[in-house]
Amino acid sequence: MSVFGLLRNLLPYVMPYRWLIGITIALTFVGSLMAQVNAVVLDRAVDAINALLQQEGGFLWSHAARILVTISCILLGKEVVASLVTFFQRYFGERLRILVSRDLSLRVVSRILSFRMAFFSADGNETGKLQSRIDRGIMSLSNTVNNFFIEILPLFTSAVLALILMFAANVYVGLVALCIVPLYFWVTNIQAKRMKGGRRSIFASHQSVSQGILNIIESITVIKSFNREQIEADRQAAIQDGLTGQQLSTRRQSFMFNGLKSFLEQIGTVLIIILTAYLVLIDYPGMSIGKIMYHVMLFANVSAPIRQLHRIYDDLNDALIYAEGFFGILQADNEVEDTGSYRPESVRGDFVMQNVDFTYSNGTKALTDVCLTIPNGKITALVGLSGAGKSTVVNLLDKFYHPQSGSITLDGTSLSDWDTQWLRDHVGLVLQKNHIFDGTIEENIRYGNPHATHEDVIAAARQAYLYDQVVALPSGFQTSALQLSGGQQQRVAIARMFIKNPPIIFLDEPTASLDAIATEQIKASIDAIKRGRTVIIISHNIGQIIDADQIYVLQQGRVVQSGTPDEVYRQGGVYKDIFDASARSMNADKIAQTMG
Repeated sequence: MSVFGLLRNLLPYVMPYRWLIGITIALTFVGSLMAQVNAVVLDRAVDAINALLQQEGGFLWSHAARILVTISCILLGKEVVASLVTFFQRYFGERLRILVSRDLSLRVVSRILSFRMAFFSADGNETGKLQSRIDRGIMSLSNTVNNFFIEILPLFTSAVLALILMFAANVYVGLVALCIVPLYFWVTNIQAKRMKGGRRSIFASHQSVSQGILNIIESITVIKSFNREQIEADRQAAIQDGLTGQQLSTRRQSFMFNGLKSFLEQIGTVLIIILTAYLVLIDYPGMSIGKIMYHVMLFANVSAPIRQLHRIYDDLNDALIYAEGFFGILQADNEVEDTGSYRPESVRGDFVMQNVDFTYSNGTKALTDVCLTIPNGKITALVGLSGAGKSTVVNLLDKFYHPQSGSITLDGTSLSDWDTQWLRDHVGLVLQKNHIFDGTIEENIRYGNPHATHEDVIAAARQAYLYDQVVALPSGFQTSALQLSGGQQQRVAIARMFIKNPPIIFLDEPTASLDAIATEQIKASIDAIKRGRTVIIISHNIGQIIDADQIYVLQQGRVVQSGTPDEVYRQGGVYKDIFDASARSMNADKIAQTMG
């Protein structure tokens, strides 16, 4: 991304605050005028004092005092005005930066919420890397706004005014000052090209560091249980060592180029002094001793952007790298979730999948030529070993993903034509591992229906056999849901489904983390809510599968068996193997003897 491309992408977020820009620019102009006062006053003061000293018979202290008082009043007054201008300029510039940063944050959150699930499972979009792209993108872009309106704009406005004054005083001196600037930017351009690859590598390493730390936090229980702390520390050390090497190499190049640019700046100052002194010595018209200091101070205002640009340049180049990743998210129109417009008055729940193929973005083939018919008001179980494609079917039916080929219909209408939000309002989903938000138990249950009353929350908690455990807590339903055990959190997820009360229910190992008694209680509640609804259940619990009206058995992404539980069992094959293995794992024979 070029500088102009960066500014073009930022413009829509800056333009709503035109009034702040106008005030900042006006204050910048005033501040730039104030920056030239010292040079003008010094020029006049040196010439006035020199003339006073050249008077025959010596000078009068009254005249000298008048000059000193005038200089003091002007310079002190200028400092007061400059301080006020600087304060308001920085305040309004910082306010602009903060507002733009807020808008960028809100926009990227809104954008991410609109993306399809495939975006989050794609390579490079892991949670830590995505967070790094967003955080560093917002930080660098807000710094760009700050640098432009608070740093670059005032400096370059002051430099232009200083150049105009230098040309007005003497064309030759002005040309010398002007010639230094292109040389500086030529070196800067070479620096940008040489260091671009290094900055990209640093950015990628920062993403890896963020992802690595996140993985450690998420896997801390496993790491400690296997005593693998040193292995993880060594892995992070390797990533950090690579990042450190890249940073040192980039900084080494940066300091080399910055030293060259500083040398060019000092060459300019020396040339200005020599040329101005020469013109004074030859008594060039309009040149005086005061003009030596005058031109040196003005050139300092011209070279001030050069000195400041060392830092600003680094920030801007970081922004160019980070902005690519950030605006890549905002401009990923192909990642926006497809949504239709079909909204019927009611949903029956008849799903039909015909010849569906699906491959994840990482290249994993999940489904091949899958055909399913899921009738409304019936319970359909999806059975198969891990990785068979069961959860992928549910993801497709809930429009989290779209098949590469084949068709999926709901109540005779293509699923792609259904309004996605409206469809999901009529679907209840309980996963094997459900996310619990940072909030109270009541807030987490009400997530299933934001308009539910407290009485509705209590009723849902009772259905999920969670009520007695919650009221036993010191803060009851106002307890943080994150303090609950894994099984209790699973009941919260089930309570969400009860409070939503949808006509279609997807259950993906809903009782996997519950004990036997809780599983029986939840099964009774789920059996009650199943009546008259379309239910698709994925479970390795034979007790739940055997109650299904029909079963589809998947193996390596293909449907290999289908029918009622009894029919499929008599067919032999995968389902019979799973059923028999489950019975053996539970010691069904001994259980029967004990109960007998």
